[in-house]
Amino acid sequence: MIKIIIENLNNHEIISSESGRKVIELIHENYIDWMHACGKKGRCTTCKMIVRSGMENISPLNEREQFFRERGRLNEDERLSCQAKIEAGELHIRVAEQNKFPHMVYSD
Repeated sequence: MIKIIIENLNNHEIISSESGRKVIELIHENYIDWMHACGKKGRCTTCKMIVRSGMENISPLNEREQFFRERGRLNEDERLSCQAKIEAGELHIRVAEQNKFPHMVYSD
């Protein structure tokens, strides 16, 4: 069982039995708006998520994420939701401040 908790969306929980899925796929399948300006191709950082806990439950950095990390556009606690795959367990994430939508209500 996989669980994603989006802390600054009122601790919204996404539960799935499918491992190896991209985090953004599970978010969108649960009808949550999440920015992705490049169409989920790893060409920008608008889908970035801040990982509060559970980094060990997602796939290692891939080439695209490494590219942005080396250029200072992806911090150690950040991953691209369009590239990171959740393998097992729980993942606690937050929407990055600069990637929040104006039409959504976020919690602290």
